[in-house]
Amino acid sequence: MATRSRPIPVLFRPFRGGRVAKHVLLIGFGLIMLYPLLWMISSSLKPEELIFRQSGLWPTEFTLENYTEGWNALKHPFGYYLWNSAVVTGLSVVANLVACSLAAYAFARLNFPLKKLWFALMLGTIMLPHHVTIVPQYIMFSKLDMINTIWPLVMPKVLATDAFFIFLMVQFIRTLPRELDEAAEIDGAGYWRIFIRVVMPLCLPALATTAIFTFIWTWNDFLSQLLYLNNPDNFTVPVALRTFLDSSSDSSWGPMFAMSIIALGPIFGFFLAGQKYLIRGVATTGLK
Repeated sequence: MATRSRPIPVLFRPFRGGRVAKHVLLIGFGLIMLYPLLWMISSSLKPEELIFRQSGLWPTEFTLENYTEGWNALKHPFGYYLWNSAVVTGLSVVANLVACSLAAYAFARLNFPLKKLWFALMLGTIMLPHHVTIVPQYIMFSKLDMINTIWPLVMPKVLATDAFFIFLMVQFIRTLPRELDEAAEIDGAGYWRIFIRVVMPLCLPALATTAIFTFIWTWNDFLSQLLYLNNPDNFTVPVALRTFLDSSSDSSWGPMFAMSIIALGPIFGFFLAGQKYLIRGVATTGLK
């Protein structure tokens, strides 16, 4: 009669100190990265005369005066500049999604003369610094009488000048089975119907990634908005925050920190709203 062998007792368990040390190290680096944000939040709650006198994060005196003063310190309430940024950013996001998705669909699915050459030239523009093109762009928009309007900020998105997002969508569309396009063609669908009804619904993760990064980059863009917007009535959030600083007189640090915290709200909200699409893998096969 066979007897069941007893398992050998484990006297020594594997040491998991390495995993704990790794988490401690990651938490430490995370706190270092978050320190500037925490310091700005703390400074926005301090009286202005204590901002640079106290090095700690916990304020000894709390006040909300910086928020009330900063909201009404400029020519218009700060909500006015938030609305200007929302208009520019919203139009840029929509224009980028439409233009880049159309260009990506053409590169990924259609056949046209010199396709590989145009694709290589498009990728080459990624290596071209923005500061190289900003001067000729300014001259062009100046001749078109578009300075001090939002169109110099939105028009490049309409023309699909962000090659990075085109390349991102091209790589995503190439992972989709061509059998879906062929099945739609058999049903009588043309290129436009395939693009709208078949390809775009499956490209939701790539579209969400494009929307999130376009929103963040446009909302935080300072150079272009400072260059093209000269009238205070057209100022966006980055340019409005710059007016709190004055190199020839006193700078309003407390109100500027307070309004900077408010300006971060839309970025966090938009990111959290699209986070589940951003982290979704590119494992979609289109078969549901």
